[in-house]
Amino acid sequence: MLTNQTDPEKIALATTILRVSLGVVLLAHVWVKIFVYTVPGTIGFFDSVGIPLAATLAYATMAFELIGGLMLILGVGVKPITLVTVALMLGAIIFVHGGNGWLFANEGGGWEYPAFLALAAIVQYLLGTGAYSITSSSKT
Repeated sequence: MLTNQTDPEKIALATTILRVSLGVVLLAHVWVKIFVYTVPGTIGFFDSVGIPLAATLAYATMAFELIGGLMLILGVGVKPITLVTVALMLGAIIFVHGGNGWLFANEGGGWEYPAFLALAAIVQYLLGTGAYSITSSSKT
């Protein structure tokens, strides 16, 4: 049991766990877009839900999820990556999941999961990088 919630080492470790988890989620998202839906399928989906510049934004999203996910895992550029993640999740809510209800288990996936990821990214931004990163400072 955690007895001292203000222990800097525990806070740094918890911050790292969140950072790596967000990175893994981004990598999982790009994996699904490329290997399950396929790149043309992802572009078609972006177009079908009315995302402007569907092909450009589909490629940009996939590139961000791949590079941003790796950067989060390594602890590089955490603050800008988390801000882009928030924007990406808000876009997912607006264009894809917002009209499907709260629960992600709903048909088409509700907005619960992308909202949680956006909030987790905000928390990560506020906490910084944590421990075990290439940047080595827990305050970046």
